[in-house]
Amino acid sequence: MSGANAMEGWTETWRGIVSPWECDTTEHFTIAYYFDRLADAASTTAGSLGLAGVSQSAGRRFDMRFVRELRAGASFHVLSAPLALDGASLRLGHQFVDSANGEVTAWVEETLGLVAARMPRETHDAIGRRLLPWPGPAVERRPEPNNFEGFIPTARDRVKPMDLDPDGGFALAAFVHRFTTGCVQALAAIGATSSYLEAERRGYSTFELALQITRSPRLGNPVLVETGIVHLGNSSIRFVHRMCDPADGGEFARLGQFGVQLDLDTRRPAAMPEALRAAAARLLIPVG
Repeated sequence: MSGANAMEGWTETWRGIVSPWECDTTEHFTIAYYFDRLADAASTTAGSLGLAGVSQSAGRRFDMRFVRELRAGASFHVLSAPLALDGASLRLGHQFVDSANGEVTAWVEETLGLVAARMPRETHDAIGRRLLPWPGPAVERRPEPNNFEGFIPTARDRVKPMDLDPDGGFALAAFVHRFTTGCVQALAAIGATSSYLEAERRGYSTFELALQITRSPRLGNPVLVETGIVHLGNSSIRFVHRMCDPADGGEFARLGQFGVQLDLDTRRPAAMPEALRAAAARLLIPVG
């Protein structure tokens, strides 16, 4: 472990800054680049736990809660630790920390499906000795849509070489870049267009994400993102995006995205105009 602000037992797994080109139209660090840093932190954590070469079963989940913004020029680092291990999965924790003041800016719980029979006993026991309590907020599992009727298409393209991670798989950031496109398209569909956001000095600010990866598309595969609205408040909207194979509808991944309309000047939530709320209400999807 390194870093003066590191909690006991937590390992520093990434350190750097927010570059200006990594910020979005809401003028803060875009979520896809959080996941780019998270991929590095997760890889470093897996290596430190002796998991290189240990087979993973299908399924990987990230539950992320944003506490406050990171803006251009901010310095930050990531602390990681194992939280729980059973016969089927390993749960890891990651903290995004403002390097200037030690405040946590985002909390992430990562759950990995494992082929436990292929994990050496000494590796299992070593991880067990390093388990730490989770100091962050409890994950709240949100209800999922009953079906996908009423979802609208919001992104469509193919997997490109730049989407691949060092192991040749579809990168975490590549998933989230597509879902970000889905979010912007869905906002435009209810009237929160680029011209509206610019004129009114508004943006969509995410405070909670739940990314569930079932399987990954391969190089050259077509992908389709479809989006539905599952919650509508005074200033808040929760989207559910699903990435699938357009040929057969088979799902690759799903992202639950909860956020608010943000006043870019006050950096506070702002109520949506009635016209936007009415348009969003027409796209509401029942949840179970």
